[in-house]
Amino acid sequence: MIPESHPLRQLFLELIGRHYAEELGLRNPEIVNYVAQLLAEFCEVEQLFKIRDAAARPLTDVGEMLIESDPIYGPAPSFDRERQVRKHIGDYTLFFAGMFPESINHLRLRRNRVESLVDWMKAGKESYYIVSKFEHFEYTKVAPLFASLSRNFEECVYGLNQVKNDLQAMQHPIVQRNSQILM
Repeated sequence: MIPESHPLRQLFLELIGRHYAEELGLRNPEIVNYVAQLLAEFCEVEQLFKIRDAAARPLTDVGEMLIESDPIYGPAPSFDRERQVRKHIGDYTLFFAGMFPESINHLRLRRNRVESLVDWMKAGKESYYIVSKFEHFEYTKVAPLFASLSRNFEECVYGLNQVKNDLQAMQHPIVQRNSQILM
């Protein structure tokens, strides 16, 4: 995990906070912190693919994740497992739709996948909504955050797309040359 004091995490906090506040009017520090932590967490590929099926195979298909999350008709052994997988679906779809939207269709076209039938935005928004309904016991304090993430899912995706554009611009030779001149 990347510690809170790490410069990369601070960069994510700054960029997300600015774009969410200035362009979206979304001034919720809990959402900003959560999304910044999500970006930092997903810097480690293992975190991106941490949901596994019964055979310990990492699930990369949102459709398969949805099946995995079902405690009634699917393989989820408990409602806690449903919450864990649904939270990951929300995180996964937010991350990919915001940071790598072009990869979503690329993945779908590569081979037959269950997610070919899944609307990623709807799956992410719905998953955060379901997580927000776990509002008792140890989940009481975080349930409102997930309700906010569900309500503002599209805006969060758009803001992350703007963050992606900033990160790409920082890598552009003109920006790098200007930084060298200024330093």
